[in-house]
Amino acid sequence: MRTDQEMLDLILQIAKKIQVDAVALSGSRTNQKIQTDEFQDYDVVYIVDDLDYLSSDFSWLDQFGERIIEQEVTLGHRRLFLMLFEDGNRLDLTLCPEDHIQEWVESEADFTVLEDTKGLFETYSPSPERYWITPATETDFEKSCNEFWWVSAYVVKGICRNQVIYATDHLYGICQQELLKVLAWQVASDRGKVDIGKNYKYLFNYLPAEKKKEFSNLLDFSSLDKIIQSLLATMQIFHQEAQSLSQKMGFEYDREVAEKMIQYAESKLPNY
Repeated sequence: MRTDQEMLDLILQIAKKIQVDAVALSGSRTNQKIQTDEFQDYDVVYIVDDLDYLSSDFSWLDQFGERIIEQEVTLGHRRLFLMLFEDGNRLDLTLCPEDHIQEWVESEADFTVLEDTKGLFETYSPSPERYWITPATETDFEKSCNEFWWVSAYVVKGICRNQVIYATDHLYGICQQELLKVLAWQVASDRGKVDIGKNYKYLFNYLPAEKKKEFSNLLDFSSLDKIIQSLLATMQIFHQEAQSLSQKMGFEYDREVAEKMIQYAESKLPNY
């Protein structure tokens, strides 16, 4: 596997060959708090003058090495090339026109400029606090609770109709995301503004180990019975955490609604 320095040198060498105007590195490799490992991507942007020219023939990508698999994505005015190489390295390369550099900057939490002879990045600053969370307002808390309990009824409906994908999508995609939000607010209520990372990936660094295990146990959706168990456990945990947060922050919490929704789910799922 090529070393970090070998990869960075190669990235800059190819940028020079194809006459890239500026190069920057973003993602986890710019965060000194993160423990490095072999699975970290190289998230790189090439700021280019002529995107159409570079897009007309992609043979220059071969210089990065033999690829196991790749994917091409268009985001706004940018082109992304996601490449996994045979040596295990992964490069997520963005081609961004000079005129749309702000579009890329606004999509990133943090970045490090590797090459910029024209000073294109001089007027832009990274925003490393993009994934930081602050203590909840009472309005935010109320909306989160309402969303959780309302959508939990959709999960029940999906289960009763044997619509596994529908039920799982609402359970993980909405209900458990609201639970993660409340857990993040718990952390913020104690610590103030904190970096929880994209998709809450650092959240459990701030919480007791049993909290991570408790949440991980909710993620078994391998059968209808497991989805039911996950839903009921998720509802109980959300209820506990929401009560705890409301007491800590002095917020109103509608326990009656929560308990009625738990009873509703249990009444509809007795035979499953």
